[in-house]
Amino acid sequence: MGIEAAQAPAPASPSSVRRVAANPLTLWIAFLVVHLVLGWLAMHGDGMGLGDVYLVYKPWAQLAAQGTSIVGVQADWVYPFAALVPIMLPLLAGADNYVGGWLTLVLLLDAAAFAVLIGGRERRRIAAAWWWLAFLLLLGPIAVGRLDAVSVSLAIVGMLWLMLHERAAVVTLTIATWIKVWPAALIVAAVIALRSRWRILVTGVVTSLLIVIVPLIFGAGMHVFSFITAQTGRGLQIEAPVSTIWMWQAALHVPDALVYYDRDILTFQVTGAGSVTAASLMNPLLAVCAVVVALIGVRAVRRGTPVTRILPELSLALVSAFIAFNKVGSPQYVAWLAVPVVIGLVYQGRGFRTPAILVGITAALTQVIYPYLYGWLLAVDTGMVAVLTVRNLLYFVVLGWAIAALWRGKRGAEADGDVLPEHAWPFRAPKQEPSGSPVARL
Repeated sequence: MGIEAAQAPAPASPSSVRRVAANPLTLWIAFLVVHLVLGWLAMHGDGMGLGDVYLVYKPWAQLAAQGTSIVGVQADWVYPFAALVPIMLPLLAGADNYVGGWLTLVLLLDAAAFAVLIGGRERRRIAAAWWWLAFLLLLGPIAVGRLDAVSVSLAIVGMLWLMLHERAAVVTLTIATWIKVWPAALIVAAVIALRSRWRILVTGVVTSLLIVIVPLIFGAGMHVFSFITAQTGRGLQIEAPVSTIWMWQAALHVPDALVYYDRDILTFQVTGAGSVTAASLMNPLLAVCAVVVALIGVRAVRRGTPVTRILPELSLALVSAFIAFNKVGSPQYVAWLAVPVVIGLVYQGRGFRTPAILVGITAALTQVIYPYLYGWLLAVDTGMVAVLTVRNLLYFVVLGWAIAALWRGKRGAEADGDVLPEHAWPFRAPKQEPSGSPVARL
């Protein structure tokens, strides 16, 4: 017994585990495994994970390539014009391999964001990288099967660059916004949090003008701005937080409450008494919430809260408000939350642990809902409506946490452990005097 005990291998020390976890080879193997798993899940089963890719994106790309109908130029479109670029790029792999081309595009963009994130092997950035990989697995195939995957990877890069090369960061975030509108929340957060706000605004406006001028040259006219109004008249999508009220009514067989398919916008919606009024109020309510959150961010700035405590919390609050008060509740929207969480983990480390856990749980519940058990939700099964309810409530919990953190505005010793990245490929910050405060770089 004594000899066996002496020969037993010693358990790996925490420092050994950390060294292995921080090894670039380990990180890249994990990255590839995660994306292979997500790609396999997306391509197998009922194919719902990639439904938009081959049923919607591919026809748009083919029509644009043929010149038959270029969305955003010759016809109104639900997306900003720059979204046409990632939608058409997979055609380079051939129309028959469009899905494979799409997954390759997402893999390459995620790899670029991952490379920028783990550069330098800083402890907090390694932790943020592992969290992002876990988040992608928890969210499932929808994490690679929608246009949002493109905007998320660009947004992560833009936010990592923001304190190192502001112009490149804002250009990247603006391009992401012209693919999917939601990164505008990150630009608003930067405008509020940083003293160079006017320079950020000018860079964003100039980049937007350069993007818009392309379709205008080809005679797009007002089609290029159609994404602003394309969804204003739509009803309540079944997964949206506000729709939970009518989903329960439908589950309990309340008269006139039912789920239906809207063929104009290709999505399932819910209707019932008062649903039309609620749908018309959601956009104004979203605007009011965004203004309130922005004002709380301004208050934090005026109180001298460090940027490491403003930018992640304000970004998280604005992005979660965009989801919580939206009448559209597509499952891929959860992916947006990854960006402020990654930045919060990079800046604050364990100080951002609570929202990281909450967002991870939200992603896992979303994967339960879509794509695997979505049929049960369409059948308004009470169990699935309960899961949807918990998921939707978590959006408000995340929003509440972010607002509370902004309102507290931790300063001094509470924020002394915060750090700003000193480099994010290919940029490096100039040497700073050791002031001990993250505000010194503003």
